[in-house]
Amino acid sequence: MSEESSKTPVNHVDDDAAALAELGYKQELHRGMSGFSNFAVSFSIISILAGCITSFNIALKSGGPSAITIGWPLVGVFVLCVALAMAEVCSRYPTAGGLYFWAGRLAKKNKRQWAWFVGWFNFLGEVAVTAAIDYGAAATMMAFANLMWGVEVTALNTFGLFVVLIVIHGLLNTFGVNLVSLLSTVSAWWHIVGVVIIVAVLWIMPSQHQDVAWTFTTWHNETGWTFGPYVFLMGLLMAQYTYTGYDASAHVAEETKNASRAAPRGIVMSVLISIIGGWILLYTIVAAIQDGSEEGLSAIVGTSLGSGPAQIFIDALNNPDVAKFLLFIVCGAQFFCGMASVTANSRMSYAFSRDNAIPGSRIWAQVNKRTGTPTNSIWLCVVLSVILTVPALFNYTAYAAVTSVAVIGLYIAYVTPVLLRRLDASWKPGPWNLGKWSALVGWIAVVWVIFIVILFVLPPVAEITIDTFNYAPVAVAVVAILAVVLWFAYGKRTFMSHDEAPHLTKDADLLLEE
Repeated sequence: MSEESSKTPVNHVDDDAAALAELGYKQELHRGMSGFSNFAVSFSIISILAGCITSFNIALKSGGPSAITIGWPLVGVFVLCVALAMAEVCSRYPTAGGLYFWAGRLAKKNKRQWAWFVGWFNFLGEVAVTAAIDYGAAATMMAFANLMWGVEVTALNTFGLFVVLIVIHGLLNTFGVNLVSLLSTVSAWWHIVGVVIIVAVLWIMPSQHQDVAWTFTTWHNETGWTFGPYVFLMGLLMAQYTYTGYDASAHVAEETKNASRAAPRGIVMSVLISIIGGWILLYTIVAAIQDGSEEGLSAIVGTSLGSGPAQIFIDALNNPDVAKFLLFIVCGAQFFCGMASVTANSRMSYAFSRDNAIPGSRIWAQVNKRTGTPTNSIWLCVVLSVILTVPALFNYTAYAAVTSVAVIGLYIAYVTPVLLRRLDASWKPGPWNLGKWSALVGWIAVVWVIFIVILFVLPPVAEITIDTFNYAPVAVAVVAILAVVLWFAYGKRTFMSHDEAPHLTKDADLLLEE
């Protein structure tokens, strides 16, 4: 019995390496992640304790409690369709490259171009997400430090803490996948137990709660728009902002045992658990609001703490120490979220580099023989994220404009392989697939992403100024132009060049053809 058990992981590794070779790549990364660790990476990046908390006010001022309690599960159902459709493709192509490799394999013509553009949207989107997560974590930790020790919150202090955090995350990833796997598991349980603690405290300690009817029907609008459906749709962006990063399970597929099944399960389960846990958390926070009047809700939106949920904690608990403890739980979750984001980002850039997509690819595609991690790629992502965040030192609006590409860029990358798969009737699914539901789920995913991309480029508030202008379309246009320029200057000659890529196996002829 014990002998059979000891052989199983080895066989898994051998099978996974053979499957990877069939896709044209050598097994270079250390395959030490379990299925749960794979799930934990994506679950940590979605991070309901980060996204739900930091973007809470988006929905509170654009629809109020009803936009939060109804919007979260509504968006979640459609995002689950996107995750299911992505997971099906991941099962067939479990590589660290993920989305761009899928697009190249599924496209009928111009395979390299499809892969190139999806890859650049994915790569820069993940850099922006990493920057946004760690800067958001720094902002939350500064608020916590201010409450605890009176530390002054300034742009310089926040940026300095951000740099410290992202360097720590780079170091943790450098030490090896076993440590990342362990910390990802800790992160998953931190999120689960953390939500349980916050929910329990907010139901036990407050002297009163809002009733069910109030939490589902109360309307609040500070956008300046008067058309109710439009206001509600803008409120859905809170949930959509949070539901990102679950492609991470694909990017760590080459480090996951039994990847063709474990990676797609990681994608789907990270979204499904987030839908359930996030809704319980959000409903509890909304129900804990003490002053449900228009003035009370406006006070939460405009709180000097900069966080609506933090203000709700203080108002509802009437105990600053307990409120600070809940905020500490949120800070921990955001720390783990940032670590997982660096993991996913670095693996994607490693894969993109081994196919000669990023200038200096030979450097970024190197794997540390001792740790089995793409060390150079890790620090590339750290440095790029820091550079992307520098504008926050001078103008937060400029920083927000740069990182606004994160969500819309990622979802463009998410849905392109799904669309190409739907247009390829001859495609053969992997061991994890949707069967007869594949077409329905896939087309729902495509339509939903088109819908939310439109939402993301519309103005969220009526009074448009330099501070309220929606810079997302500008940021996306810049990424598209950059990808075009780099294609003609660099990628057209080098991308997926079999003679120059040192990481390809003898099965490289299976890779993308012109």
